[in-house]
Amino acid sequence: MLGPLLLGPLFDSVGRRKMIALTYVLAGVGLALTGWAFMMGWLDARSQALCWSAVFFLASAAASSAYLTVSEVFPLEMRAMAIAIFYAIGMGAGGFAAPVIFGLLIETGSRGAVMVGYLIGATLVIAAGLLALRYAADAERKPLEEVAPPLSSEAGGEP
Repeated sequence: MLGPLLLGPLFDSVGRRKMIALTYVLAGVGLALTGWAFMMGWLDARSQALCWSAVFFLASAAASSAYLTVSEVFPLEMRAMAIAIFYAIGMGAGGFAAPVIFGLLIETGSRGAVMVGYLIGATLVIAAGLLALRYAADAERKPLEEVAPPLSSEAGGEP
């Protein structure tokens, strides 16, 4: 909860595209480093939880902003549906598949196998950040109608 609250203002001042990319990439690097420290046996329950908290501080800010920002590139009449579709895809992939895969890796009893799970997650998060840096729209300090005009403003649309 603190990630979006404390980092949120930077998404509008520094720029959403840059901040989404930065927070995702840093979260991915943090996740990979946490996995490495876990594999090396350097973490106890408390330090593991602290590492996860640091990763989620960044990742929650990135994800919160990304879900909202993705809807801004759609016309007003489609924004709610865009958020719902992107949320459903994210939850379907991450919320369903990830726990199953991670559970299978944990069942092996191998720290190295669990590290593979960390690296898969880290790679996906870093890739998301790099994709955001390349393809996300610069929407900060712009009216939503400027980022994506409503369908009704197009020629032939309703008044």
